[in-house]
Amino acid sequence: MNLKKGIQRAQNAPEIQVTSRQHGPGAEAAAVLARAVSLHLEGKRKEALKDLGDAIDSGLQDAELYSARGHVQFELEMFDEAARSYTRLLELAPDHVSGIFNLAVCYEKLGRWEEGAQLFERSVRAQPTRVEARLGLAICLLQAGQAEESLRHCEQVLTLDPEQETAFFGKAVALQTLNRLDEAASLYNQVLARNPNSEEALTNLITIGLAKRDDDLTRDVAERLLVLRPFSQAALEGLATVAFNGGDYEAAVRCCQKLVEATPDHYERWFNLAVAYQKLGKADQAASAYGEAVRIRPDSEQAQVQLGLLRQQSGDLKSARDCYESALGKNHNLPEVQYNLAALLERQGQADQAEHIYGELLDKRPDWREVWFRLGYLRLERADMRAAVEAFEQCLRLRPDWFEAQVNLGLAYWRGGDREAAAGAFQRVLQIQPESLDALKALAALAVENDDHHKALDYQAKLIELGERTPELYYNTGLLLQKSGQVDSAIQHYREALNERPNFAEALLNLGHALKQQGQQDEARSCWKQALEARPELAAGYFEN
Repeated sequence: MNLKKGIQRAQNAPEIQVTSRQHGPGAEAAAVLARAVSLHLEGKRKEALKDLGDAIDSGLQDAELYSARGHVQFELEMFDEAARSYTRLLELAPDHVSGIFNLAVCYEKLGRWEEGAQLFERSVRAQPTRVEARLGLAICLLQAGQAEESLRHCEQVLTLDPEQETAFFGKAVALQTLNRLDEAASLYNQVLARNPNSEEALTNLITIGLAKRDDDLTRDVAERLLVLRPFSQAALEGLATVAFNGGDYEAAVRCCQKLVEATPDHYERWFNLAVAYQKLGKADQAASAYGEAVRIRPDSEQAQVQLGLLRQQSGDLKSARDCYESALGKNHNLPEVQYNLAALLERQGQADQAEHIYGELLDKRPDWREVWFRLGYLRLERADMRAAVEAFEQCLRLRPDWFEAQVNLGLAYWRGGDREAAAGAFQRVLQIQPESLDALKALAALAVENDDHHKALDYQAKLIELGERTPELYYNTGLLLQKSGQVDSAIQHYREALNERPNFAEALLNLGHALKQQGQQDEARSCWKQALEARPELAAGYFEN
């Protein structure tokens, strides 16, 4: 938003210098000037300009001819040409008062603020009470970034002419530039008291509201401005910011949509629209808006990354990968993007590439916990147990109470054949989460492998107590009970397994064996028959036995 909007000179044409005869032009130049004035009075400015130019080109070098030519050129908005005419005038007459002032006005029109300020300063020295010169100096200084000096000259103009509106507004802008926001706001409100329809004052008040994070002020002023100008971009931007601050993303979408309609090639507005859609969970619309942002600014890492995330979430892994790689192609030092790309590669089954990226990330940030975890998982998947153990131990060094890392460390030890270390890891899981079903199941299985049936039964009983009702749990418990001679309890658990899964062949088979031990031959045969119907391959070895 441009703070200087509305600070313009009231003067639209340079000053005409009236000279006395003894200091006026020579006879030939006077004749040219007389014709030029006649043509000008008839409204034939281009013809007057041609006559003046022809005379100068013919070699007639007279200061007043250049002054006249500069004046007509300025009227025709030929500001560059006018500046050249006045520059030549000052070469011929360095102290030409109106020439100095008029060249300053040309520089102001051309945005050559520092040069304009220098000439207005000369004009002020020549005529200290001249309001127009001091006002021009104040404006050029403000535009050149010298707000303190501009403020001083605006105040001097107002001392000379308290009703000078441009100086009053310029003072407000200078104060705003100096971050004296409350004083500036007070002046803008005075401007609005005189002219309630001052769009410039309303616009700059919106900027102050945004700078102060005063949502009430921003909203009130923006709504006033929208009444005057229904599609004011300053007002819409102010309301969009207020909506974002308040979490009203529906309102933010409405404002941002109007802004992108007005400026379809504005990167930031498309990006903001995308963010608003994303906050609302409207992934397709957000992706479309991010796509527009990328179209406008293909080198935008932020838009590429956000678009990649949305593509990844929607399952369009190829497009997501393209976005990530495009962002990384412009800036390889984007660790979070590398992490996202590695996670995507995992989903695509390209574990080797993902593991390579994770390794690169740890070279740069060795304490990145999540990367160690992903790296450990990939090593576990490819059965490199020693490396997996290293990764999960690093996870736990960085975060000792990390439940998932402790579980995976136990699995890595177990699969690596170190049952004692595995049991220790799973015991530490129970310290973190005493009712962890994963840890209890693992400890029960480890106890079975170690032929410690009593301990295994304790873990199985704890699982059942915690509400675990899987047929496998009942079946395994039944086996342990049967091996320990607790046949009645084994039968009960086999029956529980069959309640959960009626065609559980192994449970039927072992239930038959347990019933036979209890002398219930008929029911045992019925169980074996059902087991063979469910899994005929269980008949193998029957006759040998």
